[in-house]
Amino acid sequence: MHSAVLLIEFGSVILALGLLGRFAARFRFSPIPLYLLAGLAFGEGGLLPLGASEEFIATGAEIGVILLLLMLGLEYTASDLVSNLKAHYPAGLVDCALNALPGAAAALLLGWGPVAAVVLAGVTWISSSGVIAKVLGDLGRVGNRETPVILSVLVLEDLAMAVYLPIITALVAGAGLAAGSLTLGIALGAAGLVLFAAVRHGRVISRFVSSDDPEKLLLVVLGLTILVAGVAQQLQVSAAVGAFLVGIALSGEAAEGAHTLLSPLRDLFAAIFFVFFGLHTDPASIPPVLLPALALAVVTAATKIATGYWAARRAGISVKGRWRAGGALVARGEFSIVIAGLAVTAGIEPSLGPLATAYVLLLVVLGPLTARYAEPLALRWTRRTAPRENTAEQPTGARAAQEPVRD
Repeated sequence: MHSAVLLIEFGSVILALGLLGRFAARFRFSPIPLYLLAGLAFGEGGLLPLGASEEFIATGAEIGVILLLLMLGLEYTASDLVSNLKAHYPAGLVDCALNALPGAAAALLLGWGPVAAVVLAGVTWISSSGVIAKVLGDLGRVGNRETPVILSVLVLEDLAMAVYLPIITALVAGAGLAAGSLTLGIALGAAGLVLFAAVRHGRVISRFVSSDDPEKLLLVVLGLTILVAGVAQQLQVSAAVGAFLVGIALSGEAAEGAHTLLSPLRDLFAAIFFVFFGLHTDPASIPPVLLPALALAVVTAATKIATGYWAARRAGISVKGRWRAGGALVARGEFSIVIAGLAVTAGIEPSLGPLATAYVLLLVVLGPLTARYAEPLALRWTRRTAPRENTAEQPTGARAAQEPVRD
């Protein structure tokens, strides 16, 4: 009887997620807010609370985080990460300063303490790579000159996760200074070792994993990822970091094949992860934190736009491209929820989960709008305040030939 109820509940959740995903695709926006709302509806205090399947969904949610970070690692090679770090680290530092500090300050002003401040700093810092990539594709901006700048900022954020997640894991676990330092040292050592091995012996690793049989490739990559994630978690480093490092270590045909095979699984379990986060958030707890979440969303939307504008300006992009870069970076999503989920599971601050949910809901909806309208609105405002200045900054001569600006 218990198994029958579990199947009915879990099947209903999956079916609901599928219908919500189709609805989001029809209107060309991210399904993440709908998944979070579904979690709120199925959780305690919601419309249809789950019972039997919650533990099963919790396991699926953990796999979802692992697959999210694995697929993220598959997007980059070790050499890409090293070159991006060398060329664009100033943009990464500006991004961290402008967007992490508001979250930390908000947590301290709310009286949540230093651990919650570090967690909320990560929530407001990390943009959503998945949402931004989809928006750039929908708007036809993949070939624009500012797009590599956007991607560089996202790569640096993703690389920073390998350092940040072990710190958060140690903090929420209540580890002391010595234990926390050891955890961070292990994480940094593992990341450095994986990067070194991937740069020097990436082809050997990929050849070992690669297979012409999709079934064998799927089993080897998935099994290796979950195994490494489990070992990493046992060492208090973070399962997500272990999965990310496995993705970086793979390249070439092995990475391409694994990406193709694992994408549907990633989408399935990532959706379950968002539902699971919503399950642990009482809908009645959101209205009290809605105003702080709205204020934080407005502030950090502005700081992300400033980050993209500064990074694009540093790269020599025209004014239009600078505003497009800034507007594209606003969306927060999966990794903000991953970070908040660590604190919620550890019971750090009861209001942190509801605030993070409201914050992500706001910015995952606002992000595509700023990506589309930040440039025209900024240029219109600039023309009104300084009508004599040529704010469009149209390229001329040889530069015009190299920089086709898409309007």
